[in-house]
Amino acid sequence: MSYIPYEIITHKRQVCSLYKKACRTIEDWYHYRPLMRINIVRLRKRFDDNKNIIDVPTAQELLKKGQHELWANQHYYPHQFPSSPGGTAFDRDCFPPDWVLDSWHPLEKAQYPKYFAKREERKKEYIALWEKRWGKPFIPHDEH
Repeated sequence: MSYIPYEIITHKRQVCSLYKKACRTIEDWYHYRPLMRINIVRLRKRFDDNKNIIDVPTAQELLKKGQHELWANQHYYPHQFPSSPGGTAFDRDCFPPDWVLDSWHPLEKAQYPKYFAKREERKKEYIALWEKRWGKPFIPHDEH
C-alpha cells in the first residue's frame, strides 16, 4: 500500500478540507477576482446552510456528495504553488555540503576570521569525538 492512514480524520476536518479544496477549485476556474469572490461567497453559504445538521448519516452523505461534486468540477490544469509538491520550485533548495568551505581561498576566509576560527575548533572537537567513539581510522600500509 502506498498510503496507510495513521490517524483518524474527524468529520469537521474533512468538511474544512473540502471547503478549502472547493475554494481552490473556484480560484482555478475564475481569474477575474470579483467573479471569483462571488462564487466563493455562494459556496460558503452552501456550507453554512448545512452546518447545523446533527444527524450523522445525513452529514456523511452531504460530505460524500460534496466530494463527488468537487471531483466532477475539478479544473483540468489546476494551479500549483511553486514551492508545493508538484510545483516548479519544489525541492530546489540547494544546501552546499560543509566541505565546500574548506576550498575557500585564504583571502576569502580572512573576511570572516571569527567564523573560521570557531569552525577549526569545532572540526578538531568533531575529530576527537569521532576517534573516541570509533577509534583512529585504519590506513593500510603498502607492502612491496
